[in-house]
Amino acid sequence: MATFAGLVPVAVTHAGHMTTSPHATSPSAKLKPNSAPPHFAVVLFSLAMGGFAIGTTEFASMSLLPFFAADLHIDEPTAGHAISAYALGVVLGAPLIAVLGAKFARRTQLLALMAVFALGNALTALAPSFGSMVAARFLSGLPHGAYFGIAALVAASLVPQHRRSQVVGQVMLGLTVATIIGVPLANLIGQAVGWRASFGLVSVLALLTVLLCALFAPRDQAGRSDPLRELGALRSRRVWTTLAISAIGFGGMFAVYTYLATTLIEVTKVSTEVIPFFLAIFGIGATLGNLFVPRFADRALMPTAGGILVFATVALLAFPLVAGNPWLLAIDIFAIGASVALGAVLQTRLMDVAGDAQALAAALNHSAFNTANALGPFLGGLAIRQGFGWTSTGPVGAGLAVLGLLIWFVAWRDTGPAPVEHVSGSDAAPREAAPLKQAPPLAPRERSRPREPVA
Repeated sequence: MATFAGLVPVAVTHAGHMTTSPHATSPSAKLKPNSAPPHFAVVLFSLAMGGFAIGTTEFASMSLLPFFAADLHIDEPTAGHAISAYALGVVLGAPLIAVLGAKFARRTQLLALMAVFALGNALTALAPSFGSMVAARFLSGLPHGAYFGIAALVAASLVPQHRRSQVVGQVMLGLTVATIIGVPLANLIGQAVGWRASFGLVSVLALLTVLLCALFAPRDQAGRSDPLRELGALRSRRVWTTLAISAIGFGGMFAVYTYLATTLIEVTKVSTEVIPFFLAIFGIGATLGNLFVPRFADRALMPTAGGILVFATVALLAFPLVAGNPWLLAIDIFAIGASVALGAVLQTRLMDVAGDAQALAAALNHSAFNTANALGPFLGGLAIRQGFGWTSTGPVGAGLAVLGLLIWFVAWRDTGPAPVEHVSGSDAAPREAAPLKQAPPLAPRERSRPREPVA
């Protein structure tokens, strides 16, 4: 018996292949014969690099909006359509690609998705007109949700079940670290060299991810699912309630973040040079939240999700109360950023309730996330236009978090039959003894593996 970086039990089969142990949480991923598996941290870093590239382009495009608006001779509200086009690409691309890619190996999907993402950002950098830029942003958004969904499944497949939320959160660290490093860097490059260079940087990061995944992502077999089976996730009540928590509960964070820079200028009365500091505080909160909160979710998943929503509600309600004090506001922004950990927790929840449609459900989480990205700013903007002030985004966001909490309560009290959970460790019962007739279709990682001689 050997180990995968000391973390994932592996066994050697009669064919000389290395497979994950029966105590792992996913289908065995067969590696090349006689090849040592890469260190687990290297695999996670490779997956997180894609998240870093995606997070950089998603958030930096908002800060670059004045620059490409001026260069393309359009007003800023019109330029905002490019951001909406990206979000639309995410919402449509996530389920579509997950269904169409059901029969392909996950490693192959990762490489193809990041290649398309690199192409979309390169075309954005070279766009001769605003219309072509909008089309390029839509193309860039298509792989977004599917990449995160597949990357989360790959990471979760390499660890025991009780560590799934942790590794999903670590994959998401790429996106949150981008708000600390990638976004400010892209903004600085945009100011010094031009906005096109910023999107060119993202394209390079995407190509680097392709290289890293080609070298270190586990080599798995072609998918055993099919489009109809993936679409079966849409019949699950639990999938829809989980997605609704994300689409509505997450909207509060976006309501505040979208108008944070203007609030800092108009209400807090800070100089524009200080704004990146507050944005970095938000990113640090999001990064630490994704790093530590999922540890609690591995012990009590749904209670942790509910706790995050309660925590977010309090932080959002405090926003208008502390907006006049930069120090108190920095603490509150840090807390709001930490609530981003809800994404990793709900991603794990979808793994539990999606049955065979793992890829589709995982990708749909990011469609829901971007729905929140549209809903929160829209409702926050309505409150501002009605004269309630820039800080009204806090109560609006708190209202969305409360609605998300109500949906969470419905999901938590759902007493329908749950998928059979695999118990890791030596005390795990034989799979043949599981009451399969009373459970919905099991996820691929829960299926019985073919019996093979184990050394």
